[in-house]
Amino acid sequence: MKKIHTDKAPAAVGPYSQAVEINGMIYTSGQIALDPATGELVGETIEEQAEQVMKNLTAVLEAAGTDPGNAVKTMCFLTDIGDFAAFNEIYAKYFTGKPARSCVEVSALPKGAICEVEVVAAAGE
Repeated sequence: MKKIHTDKAPAAVGPYSQAVEINGMIYTSGQIALDPATGELVGETIEEQAEQVMKNLTAVLEAAGTDPGNAVKTMCFLTDIGDFAAFNEIYAKYFTGKPARSCVEVSALPKGAICEVEVVAAAGE
């Protein structure tokens, strides 16, 4: 198992890795809308936060030698399922391959974030 880390995405805020690679698959930890440089939450709207989440995930996947186009499954967490359509607008720009997905409403996310996404992707070739 190989641990993945990049300074282009926020450092883990707990005892975990940004991602791991095993058997040709990349498993990312959930990303929230943290600025990699400051560790502060970016944006107040679902669009602003979702955009930062996708940038963070892209950076982690690229550090692993792959990209969102190789995603096979995503897990999305929203604090307000009413944000579903607006979230999808941002999500669709990054996950053009339409991987399998779960999207659920949760009562709270770390640091007051309003969305979080984790990804399982095939390793790059």
